[in-house]
Amino acid sequence: MAMWLLSRRELQFRSRRALVAVLVSALVFGIAVAAEGIKRTLSHEPSAFVDSFQADGWVVRKDASPFTTIAVLPDSLRDEIAATPGVTAVRPVVTGRATILSGKRDNANLIGFDLAERGGPTLTAGRAPVGDHEVAVSGGTSAGIGDELVTTAGTFDVVGTLEGMRYNASAPTILMTFEAAQRAVLGGQPYAMGFAVTGTPQSLPKGTQFSSNQDAAADLGLTIKSATSTINFIVLLTWLVAAGVIGAIVYLAALEQNRNFAILRATGSTGGLIVGSLLVQSIAIAVAAAVLSVPLALLLRMGMPMPSTLTIASFVRILVVGLLIGGIASIAAVRRALRVSPAEAFGGA
Repeated sequence: MAMWLLSRRELQFRSRRALVAVLVSALVFGIAVAAEGIKRTLSHEPSAFVDSFQADGWVVRKDASPFTTIAVLPDSLRDEIAATPGVTAVRPVVTGRATILSGKRDNANLIGFDLAERGGPTLTAGRAPVGDHEVAVSGGTSAGIGDELVTTAGTFDVVGTLEGMRYNASAPTILMTFEAAQRAVLGGQPYAMGFAVTGTPQSLPKGTQFSSNQDAAADLGLTIKSATSTINFIVLLTWLVAAGVIGAIVYLAALEQNRNFAILRATGSTGGLIVGSLLVQSIAIAVAAAVLSVPLALLLRMGMPMPSTLTIASFVRILVVGLLIGGIASIAAVRRALRVSPAEAFGGA
């Protein structure tokens, strides 16, 4: 009980300093949570995008991937693959990139895939594109149904919107028919980057290979590997900054309490009381900052150009991290307090 009373008294006596520590640490924690949300979005995008095609796998050129390659296959292989035992459906895909020129200028993924066929990405509104100048768009673009979308690949009418379908660091996706993409990306040449397959082919055309959804997503994830590594490093730095802020506040408090600690030691108080009081102060500041960081993270997410996926686990993690940082941040203050000699209590006598 004495430990809690001592900790509460010190926090009340230095309430302004503690408040500054809480606010600064909460902002740092909020940035870390929002940044982790971006990393979570980037990590989940490749598999979510590949799974949206509702295929069991992909037939691609040997050592290639359907969404990260410029290697092409003749689209005539579609019939040969479809006739292979174990295959029930084959749908060719063309991938490319384009720059959106209308509205906000931005880079976009370009996908040629016929939604009119069974399976494929889900529309949230409108209908599937069927003409050469019709497209469906994902989130991240300013265009809506009925708008004209001007790109470096041509001018198109938006007839539908897509669920998800963002990849390459959340770049928006423009989806058109397979033949329209052949003209826009390949100059009308009869090729495809790969074939979405339902079933598992028992044999493959020469020079091709079967790529699972997991393999395709893993290859797609390589394009953002450096970005996720950078975010991990930034998050680590934010934890260190938060620990430094809290540690500095508690250490300064310990310096100012030298005489008090000496009196406690001289009157028979154990080192555990002193250690416990500093630890409680540090953890109290860290946990308060972690709790305050939750609304701050939600606010920061609104201003971020990339989607930040926040979950209950994100907020549980920040509380756990807050406890750990509170404990670590108190180490320097504890070491300083334990070195105080009881004789210092009579130094001014």
